[in-house]
Amino acid sequence: MPNIRVELLPGRTVDQRRAFAEAVTLAAVEALGAQREHVRIMFEEVAADFVANGGVLASEDGDRAAAVARAASHSA
Repeated sequence: MPNIRVELLPGRTVDQRRAFAEAVTLAAVEALGAQREHVRIMFEEVAADFVANGGVLASEDGDRAAAVARAASHSA
């Protein structure tokens, strides 16, 4: 049973998580030979001030905040 843990900054919609879960489930079935009903995906939202890329907190990275906002607005 593949257990797949996904950490995301807040801002993704239910529709985005649903689409991601479907795509990752299909990939696990194809690549690992897993049974679809046994693929478990767990989403965890991580506060933007608990994540840093390139030494910059995500909460202070305007580009990252803008990308999350754009992703959320496209699925609305």
